[in-house]
Parts: sequence; structure tokens; C-alpha cells
Amino acid sequence: MNLMRHLPNLITAARLVLTSLLAVLLMLEQSKPLAVFCCLIFTIAAVTDLLDGYVARRYGVVSTLGKLLDPLADKLLVTTALIMLIPLNRLPAWIALLILSREMLVTGLRGIASASGVVVAASALGKLKSVTQYVGLGVLIFPLGVLPIPFLHEIGMVCIYVALVLTLWSGIDYFYRLRRVFLAEEDAQQ
Repeated sequence: MNLMRHLPNLITAARLVLTSLLAVLLMLEQSKPLAVFCCLIFTIAAVTDLLDGYVARRYGVVSTLGKLLDPLADKLLVTTALIMLIPLNRLPAWIALLILSREMLVTGLRGIASASGVVVAASALGKLKSVTQYVGLGVLIFPLGVLPIPFLHEIGMVCIYVALVLTLWSGIDYFYRLRRVFLAEEDAQQ
């Protein structure tokens, strides 16, 4: 039972290790086999995002460390993929900038809310955003010409554009849902 208590955090730690490996491998010259391997690593890391939360809830082993590490590991995985795809000319920098800006703003907002005693659970919109980001980034990491799928890069970009819209929409939703935190701060200062 001791292992089960730590399993979600071990899965999250594995995602952090896979993210680091992904960053190093995406810096290398991208042969088709290497790019397929990078896509596999990204996919496994993305699946651990679903797995660690499931295990934690299923076995009732949610921990404070897990509450900190899980969203951090998710953001590091997405950030790594976004940034590393820019020099590979597979993703425009402005898209990465908008997505990363939203992530930092929402993280800051969650910190303020937490300091005020307000817990911010992930919304269904936020989860849909994450899945769409993972699919789009995975497709963009996958090398062109390996599968007989025409317009594979374009399919990945459509997913990323949808993810961008969901990212911005869910960011606005977080700010709207937590507006009382800011209003309470302003009232307290006056």
C-alpha cells in the first residue's frame, strides 16, 4: 500500500523526466525515426497526465505535493513542446506566446485565489483545452511523410488553432469565475 500512496507522484515525476528527455531530443537533427520517437515520448508523457490524476482519485491518495507537481508537470510538457517546435518551423512563435501567456496568467490567478482561501478546480473547458493541445502538439512533433496522411501538418495546426481558442476562452473563464477574489482584494484595500 505504501507504493500505491506514492504512485501518482511517481507518475508525475516520470512525466517530468520524459519532458526533459523530449527537450533534449528535439534539439537534435530530426531524422524520421528520431521524430517518431519524440512523438512517442510526448504521447506517453501526455497520457501520464490522465493517469496520475486517475490513480490519485481512484485510490484516495491525493497529496499536497501532487497538487503542486501535477499542474507544473503539465505546463512544462506543453511549454517544452511549444518552444521546441518553433525552431523546427512547425509552430509560429506567436501561438506559443499566447498559449504560454495564458498559462502564466492563470497560474498567477490560481496562486492569488489560493492565498485567499479559494480552491480553483480544473474546469471541463480547461481539460478539453489540455487534450486538444496534446493532440495538436503530438501531431506537429510527428514527422512528415512517415504516414500516408495528406496534410498532416495542417491537421496539427488546425488542432493547435482550436487549442488556442480553447486556451484563451478557458483563461477568460477562469478570470470571470474568480472575479470575486479581485473585487474582494479591492474592497479590502479601500
